[in-house]
Amino acid sequence: MKTRSSFLGWVAKRGWRHLVAIVMSVIAVFPLLYVLSASFAVSGTLTASNQIFASFTLDNYVELLSDPGRPYLKWWFNTLIISASAATIALLFGALAAYAFSRLRFSGRRFGLGALVLAQMFPQFLGVVAIFLIVRTLGEAIPMLGLNTHTGLIVVYLGGALGVNTYLMYGYFNTIPREIDEAAKIDGVSHVRTFFTIILPLAAPVLVVVWMITYIAVASDFVIASTILSDPNMQTATVGLFTMISLFRSDNWGAFSAGALLSALPVVLMFLFGQKYIIGGLTTGSVK
Repeated sequence: MKTRSSFLGWVAKRGWRHLVAIVMSVIAVFPLLYVLSASFAVSGTLTASNQIFASFTLDNYVELLSDPGRPYLKWWFNTLIISASAATIALLFGALAAYAFSRLRFSGRRFGLGALVLAQMFPQFLGVVAIFLIVRTLGEAIPMLGLNTHTGLIVVYLGGALGVNTYLMYGYFNTIPREIDEAAKIDGVSHVRTFFTIILPLAAPVLVVVWMITYIAVASDFVIASTILSDPNMQTATVGLFTMISLFRSDNWGAFSAGALLSALPVVLMFLFGQKYIIGGLTTGSVK
């Protein structure tokens, strides 16, 4: 009886947390296992993939990578280049803005910070029509920033990522003691050198987190990318994979699952190598 009561007490205090964790893990892992099973299934339909790992073949991957009508490798590299470029540039601009809001005192500082936060209340896809018209008009004057250009798409993504990135890094920069800046100023160090040689190394955790968040958001975007890019050779993996199933063909799901897994590979690798920065960067930058 004592053992049973102690077990029930453990369940009431801590055991329910394990149960919730197990249920949430199953909910999170099952779709991934289903897509993985569908990518190795002999049949290309999802209805034939209800039995997980009932069959195994690499034909879906071979078909995906060898079909000349579906330049998946080009889509994959387009996604990598666009996402990495947008994340890097947005990180630099956001860090510069966050440093200015955190360390400098100027007229309109509070209004500017509030405006950045307020702008993020409205999703970017709400202005998709305006974005399309602006990019099309801009392309007439500057072709490299027009429709069906990676540069134009990257510029659009920069505007959407600036507010969140700035506010997150602003909170993290506030946790860095100002005495470091004052000591550097006494030694004659300029704001530019202080930013690049002192602040950025100390803010490495939040920089990694912001870069990863921006990369994932850009790589998984469909609405903006499909609006700007209509040329199959310029499309990202998200848009390209959609075209594989947009013709209501039921035999493309195996190749689609294979492409989705290959597209997620860079994100998985980033989480594996940058996981030590994730918790510290998110909690410190958002709670402070």
